[in-house]
Amino acid sequence: MISNQIVLLRKQNGWSQELLAEKLNLSRQTISKWELGISNPNIDNLIHIKKMFDVTYEFLLEQN
Repeated sequence: MISNQIVLLRKQNGWSQELLAEKLNLSRQTISKWELGISNPNIDNLIHIKKMFDVTYEFLLEQN
């Protein structure tokens, strides 16, 4: 699930939710909602996440 992948990527890079939010120009609460699976990033944010972490869309959407 994308929520798990975002947590994984963020933690692998040693980033806080606050730092990821800042880099995406979003609130920390938005990142928290993504990571909890309450909501999902829109396509624009998905593109930014893909580029930021140099991963594929397939990786982001992978089911764990």
